[in-house]
Amino acid sequence: MIEQFREQVLAAAASNTALRIRGGGTKDWYGGPLEGEILDTRGHAGIVDYEPTELVITARCGTPLREIEAVLAERNQMLAFEPPHFGDGATSCATFGGAIASGLSGPRRANSGGVRDFVLGVTMMDGKGEVLRFGGQVMKNVAGYDVSRLLAGSLGTLGLMLEMSVKVLPRTVAESTLQFAMSEIDAIRKLNEWGGQPLPISGSCWNDGVLALRLSGARAAVEAAVTSLGGQVMQDADAFWADLREQRHVFFGGDARSETALWRLSVPSSTGAIVLGGAQLIEWGGAQRWLRAGPDAADSIRRTAAAAGGHATLFRGGDKGVGVFQPLAPAVARIHERLKTAFDPSHIFNRGRMA
Repeated sequence: MIEQFREQVLAAAASNTALRIRGGGTKDWYGGPLEGEILDTRGHAGIVDYEPTELVITARCGTPLREIEAVLAERNQMLAFEPPHFGDGATSCATFGGAIASGLSGPRRANSGGVRDFVLGVTMMDGKGEVLRFGGQVMKNVAGYDVSRLLAGSLGTLGLMLEMSVKVLPRTVAESTLQFAMSEIDAIRKLNEWGGQPLPISGSCWNDGVLALRLSGARAAVEAAVTSLGGQVMQDADAFWADLREQRHVFFGGDARSETALWRLSVPSSTGAIVLGGAQLIEWGGAQRWLRAGPDAADSIRRTAAAAGGHATLFRGGDKGVGVFQPLAPAVARIHERLKTAFDPSHIFNRGRMA
């Protein structure tokens, strides 16, 4: 399969043909407009190595994400960054490579870490058809530049990730979700207050006057936190957090691929209520704000996010002509351009997906 990839990459570089790296296609809507000939990764699948005692799994890019999660569950382990699948079905399913390349994390991210924090090593193919290896299968790997983590969230613009090693964590022993009726301002204040306390928080969500707080960890710690915080215990909480991760929550319209304009704002968790009109949902202890807004709101949204010390992404829907990602500072943009040229001299991989 690697030779087949190399032939396709070299042919594309010779003819200046764009290549669109694609797994299950469940995140095709994320990022800039797609173009080019499809480089299908699904044939390069399978778990290469799994050491439960070492908390490390290595798998090929086309491996279905649900297959990896099922194998981990058998040993009572998990991908702690809770990668969203978005649209798993009979005809398409999220892949391991897509999960790492998109860099998207679920509700547990604020407390456990994001995708990039768990990537240990990557084997990739660059724009010259060369296979490169970075990192390894242990946390204490300090040789050279941390390119493996650079590739996480790069949306396939730097090259084709062939194989990835990531750290996994044990599943929590106990879990409980509490609900509190409170305003947006009160929710942000309480989340920051609780965030500074030794509480086993593993997820938070405020929407429409209700704050949901997930607690995970040792049974004694969870029970003590429930008693201390009060609130109402949520029934069927697993379904709630799964719907939030997959954006089936009513706020998102029940479909992660809906064409409704959805903005994601990344701001300091202590940022106060953001008044821009439209419905909002708050996650990650206040650090991630979701906003549904009208077609002419891009400038005001980005100014507001920047003023708070953050940035805004047109996550899906809307007019991508305004730019999906926050424009980079000139110096940072030049670094991006040089990295792109170093890994993909002919600029064939996922043109326009990020910039």
